[in-house]
Amino acid sequence: QVQLVESGGGLVQAGGSLRLSCAASGRTFSIYTMGWFRQAPGKEREFVATISWSGSSTYYVDSVKGRFTISRDNAKNTVYLQMDSLKPEDTAVYYCAAGRSRLISTTTARYDYWGQGTQVTVSS
Repeated sequence: QVQLVESGGGLVQAGGSLRLSCAASGRTFSIYTMGWFRQAPGKEREFVATISWSGSSTYYVDSVKGRFTISRDNAKNTVYLQMDSLKPEDTAVYYCAAGRSRLISTTTARYDYWGQGTQVTVSS
C-alpha cells in the first residue's frame, strides 16, 4: 500500500514557475513508476508526465515538453514536477500517481495509487 500526498500548488502569473512535490509512504517507493496527471474543470483527467522507477526514463505530453520536468528522489520517497513558463491552460488540479508496473504509462488505468491533488492556477 502506498499513500501519496501532493504539495506545492498555488496561484502564479503566466510565465511563472511552480514546483510540485509528491511524498509517498512505504518502503517500496523505489519500485513504482510515478506519474503526474491533471484535471481541469469540466474535463477528463489527462496525463502530464511519467518517470520510471530508476528515473532513467521519462515521458511528457506534448503540451508541456520543454517546460515541465519530472524527477524523483527515491531516498526521500518523493517525486517532483518542475513547471516553468506556465500558461493559463495549465490551470488544473494536479495529481500524482504510483503504478506497480515497471513500464512507464500515460493511461490512468495503469496506476494503482493516487494522491488527493493540488490546485495550480495560472493567471493571464
